Amino acid sequence: MKKVLDFLRPQRPSGDAPAEREGFRESQFFTTGFHDPSGGASALLGWGERARALGARRLPQEPGARRLRELWAQDRFMTGLSGTDLDKCARHFEFWAVDADRDIIEQNEHGSFMFVVLHGVIAVDRQQPWGERVRLTESRAGSVLGEMSLLDAGPRASYCTTLRPSEIAVLEARVLDELIERDPASAVRIVGSLARRLSLRLRKLGAPTMGSSA
Repeated sequence: MKKVLDFLRPQRPSGDAPAEREGFRESQFFTTGFHDPSGGASALLGWGERARALGARRLPQEPGARRLRELWAQDRFMTGLSGTDLDKCARHFEFWAVDADRDIIEQNEHGSFMFVVLHGVIAVDRQQPWGERVRLTESRAGSVLGEMSLLDAGPRASYCTTLRPSEIAVLEARVLDELIERDPASAVRIVGSLARRLSLRLRKLGAPTMGSSA
């Protein structure tokens, strides 16, 4: 855990010189750390821009956080976290309502946010080279979507589309960056949960059909 915390925390300059004189900047690890410098951070699509395009509506914080904590309490990837830990993590999300038939995530865009489904159904579709969308899965309450691009700022692999009016909890990369400074323990819990999900997903994709796997 200490190694992970040290990795996430930006290193402050040593000595008595003011941070500004040394060129120290606040952490932007998740918003720019993996992004192609030629594209620039401005190439990333933030949630604010997408929310305006969708006509999404902001929901009150406490009911949304309560719903997120309820789902996390049943989530094996959050197992072991106390109620206080869950409260601290949930307060960093924003909660939104989205109408049906809206693309929350678009394939091939470079996004800087992920979301958790609180209510509703979200289709995950892959658009083929000839233009057809193929349904990969339908995600319901508790599902996490968009986490890979949150972590590496890479292009989205699929469309995520509401099949009915839905409510979601959104976490942006800039908020995760701020967490590194203000509450690194919560940042590690969130990143650790996302890493375990991605690891399991990749193991399933790469698992051999016969024999054992490591």
